[in-house]
Formats: sequence, structure tokens, C-alpha cells
Amino acid sequence: MHRRRARRRHADRGGVTMDSKIMTALGDRVLELGPKPATDSPYRHFKLTRDEDGVAWLLFDRADASANTLSSDVMEEFDAVLAVIETERPAGLVIRSAKPSGFIAGADVNEFRGASDPGIAGDPGMVEMRIRAAHAVVDHLEALKLPTVAVIHGFCLGGGLEVALACQSRIAIDGARFGFPEVMLGLHPGLGGTARFTALVNPTQSMALMLTGRTIDARRAKALGLVDTVTQERHVRGAVKDALFGRLKRAKPGLLTRAANFGFVRGLLAKRMRSEAAKAAPREHYPAPYALIDLWEAHGGNKAAMLKAEQASFARLMVTPTAQNLIRVFFLREQMKKAAGSGNTIKHVHVIGAGAMGGDIAAWVAGQGLRVSLADMKAEPIAGAVKRAAELYGKIIRKPTEVRDALDRLIPDMDGEGVRNADLIIEAVPEKLELKQKVYAGLEPRMKPAAILATNTSSIPLQDLRTALARPERLVGLHFFNPVSRLQLVEVVSHDGNDPQVLREALAFVGAIDRLPLSVKSSPGFLVNRALTPYMLEAMVMLDEKTDQRLIDAAAEQFGMPMGPIELADQVGLDICLDVGDMLRTKFGDLLPPTPAWLREKVAKGELGRKTGKGFYTWKDGKAEKAPLPDTGPRVTDQMIDRLMLPMSNVCVACLREGIVDDPDAVDGAMIFGTGYAPFRGGPLNYARTRGVENVVSTLRGLAERFGGRFAPDAGWDSLQ
Repeated sequence: MHRRRARRRHADRGGVTMDSKIMTALGDRVLELGPKPATDSPYRHFKLTRDEDGVAWLLFDRADASANTLSSDVMEEFDAVLAVIETERPAGLVIRSAKPSGFIAGADVNEFRGASDPGIAGDPGMVEMRIRAAHAVVDHLEALKLPTVAVIHGFCLGGGLEVALACQSRIAIDGARFGFPEVMLGLHPGLGGTARFTALVNPTQSMALMLTGRTIDARRAKALGLVDTVTQERHVRGAVKDALFGRLKRAKPGLLTRAANFGFVRGLLAKRMRSEAAKAAPREHYPAPYALIDLWEAHGGNKAAMLKAEQASFARLMVTPTAQNLIRVFFLREQMKKAAGSGNTIKHVHVIGAGAMGGDIAAWVAGQGLRVSLADMKAEPIAGAVKRAAELYGKIIRKPTEVRDALDRLIPDMDGEGVRNADLIIEAVPEKLELKQKVYAGLEPRMKPAAILATNTSSIPLQDLRTALARPERLVGLHFFNPVSRLQLVEVVSHDGNDPQVLREALAFVGAIDRLPLSVKSSPGFLVNRALTPYMLEAMVMLDEKTDQRLIDAAAEQFGMPMGPIELADQVGLDICLDVGDMLRTKFGDLLPPTPAWLREKVAKGELGRKTGKGFYTWKDGKAEKAPLPDTGPRVTDQMIDRLMLPMSNVCVACLREGIVDDPDAVDGAMIFGTGYAPFRGGPLNYARTRGVENVVSTLRGLAERFGGRFAPDAGWDSLQ
């Protein structure tokens, strides 16, 4: 009897504990938004209520949007609400987002396109007038004569963080993330963030965040002094009271922060910042980081002067070709995301081939939450792939438990049994037609009827691969790019016998793993490799002409490429470059530069580039060892750059004319996200339009006369708008 009572008491206590844990978890999922607002709010984007302590709760809930962004009409309404609050004089003001996605994702980038409108383009004065009006609203918030607190969950970026900085206190919900991504659009913060952030947080830290566009989590924000406290949703009411009624210790700039804003110290730090910025990007290509450094060096520590100068600097940047092209790239990314569609049905992926590409594809997919079985004929490649996956997850996943979970989803499968249960099978074996067809013959009978077979071939047409399949309609291409974790593009390759539903499912899968799909019709090299091959082979011709390989790479980098064609060939693998080149020459013949015999000899000797430690360069710890170019000797010329870059634009025009891809914007997006093509130039077709189609065609004709018919302009240039 006593034992039964004891067990019952223990069970009761356990039940209470379990119930309390459930309630705690639920409490942290529901946003604490203060008193329930009236349904007939006079505002479109905001709801204003007042709690029992006389505190006003201003909820930002932008109409017809899943995330809060700052547009002109939002800012006008925000200012009107602030005027009402100023009149009513509540005990304090809490600003919160009613969106589950986060606080404020930044400015409405659609309005940044306005700098290209007729009558505005190139006129920073018009942009400055607009930004001055937005500044006045944020200044209005800061000037309110009552305690103000921003309660921040989810993403707090750009203009959203600038709004939060204008509040007297900032409370972060655990899991919130903060950052200024404006530099990615060729800009710097433009709503007072440059002045307020550097005054509050040590400029060595605050400037670094603005210069890189990196985001930080709530704990790091607290350590820097950006937020005053980090809490959970269930404690928001208490934290708000502490902040508004003086019980929360507010973050204040320390001695080092104040010292770093002194004139002579700013000069020293600014010099170092420019040196670091130059390592990442030259001023002529990316002026925004340098403009930010100039702004802070000239006015840091003088808030009023910096706020005013920020407006003019931001406006000048907005009308630059760099900013307008990077804003265009932002929308290209959004357009490609939408092309993925929704409703992913793929849960289990089976990858065949654990080499550099197959192993890295498997690691990425498992890291995105899907179950992955990884098969290979040998254990060593699988072990290497798992090791690389662990290294990748350590860099991109913050919580150790989530790293463990991702590794648990990546399942070594020497026997290839995962085929039977997989929704998608990705073949990533070497680029040999016969080998791929042999693999298909063994796995097709074991696949589920509704499973999709995808090949990661980089150049072999699907029409050739499908010949031995019983159900060729379920074969698609999913061509990833190396390195998989950094290059966002996946070419989704179709052939004329595809089931349309299979293609839709493939596109949705690509979107579900946070990659950008490009629909292409099957043709040798598809789009990206077809465009890259003349770039890389022309570099080989230049080597034959005894041009220093470092100078060839420097020419491409001077144009704005992330690395030159020689280093890229090493990175991709000289054996792969040779296979792709040979495949494309069988189709396009003399439209491609010839493959030098010495390249075949290098491959035969096993000098394949980065993966073997030696190719054109010697590689150590994943980096090419390059001695600097001598101060005297040949220099990069415009002709060198044109020989490398214009054939890319020419091939892109040909692919459009042939219907391989049907959207010029998608072509530009693919080349940027699949090759790293200079983003500030907006893509190879946008570059051609900006330079002038007539100029490009004329230059190609001149190169053809001097170097051969491979430079002959494609017939499709006439239709490029």
C-alpha cells in the first residue's frame, strides 16, 4: 500500500514536471505581444495597444507580407504613429514584430531599384532627399521623451537594426540574429546605423560587422553591448518592465569604444581597415566598404555630422553601377528561388559515388535535414566524405547537437541497399558514358516505381545516358558545382522524353536544400560548363604563347572573377577539365580552342590540381601557392581580359538562341551563382549590354581576325536587347 502511494506521488511529481516542460516549450513558441489589439486598427501596418502599466505596445505587422520590411509608406505610417504616441505620453513604448519570421528584415529592396528610374538614375540628390525623410522618422523615435525598448526575435537586419538602435533599450529573444547586410548590395547602412552602431559598440567590432555583412547571434550581440539582455518569450513581460522602469542595466560604450572614436586613433584604424578591405575587393569594383571607412574616419565620434554625411554617402553609392548591379543580383536570386516552387516530396536521397562531388553533395543534403545514404565500391572515399562533412558542419551549424544529428542522417552504405527506399538517386560517378550506363543497369530494377534517377554529369547529354533505361522519363540531370557548399546553383537538366511531374519534383528538391535551380535543356555542357570551357581553354592557349600563368589569372581577377582560369582548372581538376573539353569539342569543334598535348601529359602523370596537391600550381592546405608577379615585365592588357571574358558572353547568347535556356536573366543568375562571375557586373549578358552590344560584337570580330574563328560572334547577338 505504502509502495503504491509512493509510486503515485512519484508519478504525480513526474507528471507535473512533464507538464511544466511542455508549458515552458509552448510558452517560448508563442510571441508575447502585450495586450490584444483591437480589430479595427486605424493603421495598415501597425497595431497600437496599452497595457495595465500604461505602457504602449507598438506591433509592426506589414500588410500582405510574410516579413517586415521598411518601405516609404511603412515609414510614413510609422512617423504618424510616433506622433500619436508623443501626444498621448504613455509610460513607455515597446516595439515588437507580430511576424513569426522576425523583427524587421531591413529595407524594402524593391525601392532601391528606384535609383535607376528615368529622371533619377545617376542623381544622388534625389536619393538623398528620400533617405533624409526616412532618417527623420528614425530620429523621431530616438527623440521621444519616454522610455523605449525594442523586443527582438528572429532576424533583425539592416534598417531593422537601425530602428532598434534608435530605441533606448534592446531585448533579444534567444535565437535572434543581427547584422548589416547592406554591403552585399553595394551600400552601407543608411538610416543612422553607421553613427549609432559605432558610438555604442567598439568600432573595431562594429565596423567589421558592417564591412563584411556577417550576422551574429543574440549571445554575441549581448557580449558586444548591442543588446542589453537575452531572454525567452515567457519572460518578455518581466524584461520589458525591467527595461522601462530602470531595473535593467543598459549597455553603454566602454572606454575602448570612446577611445577608438578619437581622431588620431580613427586614422590608424581606418588605414588598417582599408588594407583588409583591399584583400577582399578593390575600391573600383566595390566602393561601399571604402565609403564606409571614409565616413567613419571623417566623422566618427561626432554623431550629428556622421548622420548627415551618411545620407550623402549612401545616396552616392546607390546610383553607382556596382550597387544597381548587386541589387539586380538580389532579385535574380529571388527569381530563381521562386522557380523552385514548393511541396518537396523527397525525404530519402541515395548518392552513388563518394568522391569529391558525390561526397560533398551527400553532406550538403544531409545538412539540410534529409536522410542520405552514400554508396561507393570502396570504404575509403565514404570515410573521406564523412570526415569532410563533419568539417563542413562544424563551420555552418552552430549547435553541437545539430552537427551530431546531421552526421546521423549521412549513412555509409557500402552495399547500396539505400536504393530500395530512396525517393531520389543521385549518380555521381566519373564522366564516362559506359560507366554511368552500367551503374543505371544495376540500380534501375531496385528503384521504387516513383523514385527519380538523377545524374550529376557535367557535360554528357541525357539523350545518350537514357538509351539503356526502361523508364527514361524519370531521368533528370542535377548538376551541382564545386565547391557544393559555396556555389548555390544546380542545373536541372531535362530531355525531350521527361515526365513533367518529375521535373517539378526535381526543382522543388533543389529549393528544399537551399540551392538555386536553373532549368536547362540537355545539350553538351548544358549552360555553365559550355560557357566556362572556352574561358579555361583560352587560358591554356595563352600558356602556349608563353604568358605567365599568374598574369593570366591576374587578368581575370582584374575583371572581377573570384579566381583566374588557371587556378580554377586546378580547383575543378585537370582530368575533369580535359573530359569536358573533349566532350564539347566533339560537338562544337573549332568554336573551342584546341586542347594542348601537354595538358594530356599532366593528367597522365597524375598532376590533377588541388586534389593531388599539384597541377599548374602546388597546393597546400587547400590553397594554391603563388609567388607575386615581378614588378617589371608584362602587365595585364584589355585584350587579355577580352580574350578570356567575351567568349563567355558569346556562348551565353548562343545558348539563348538555341533554346538551351529561355530567360536572359536566368543566364546571368546562373553564371553568377554557378561560377562566381563578377557579381558587380550583373552577369555576362548584363555586362555586354552595359558595355554596348555593338562594341562587344566588334571586339569579337577583331579577335577572330587575329586569333581565329573561335571568337566569331554568335548570330544571336542581333536579338539581345
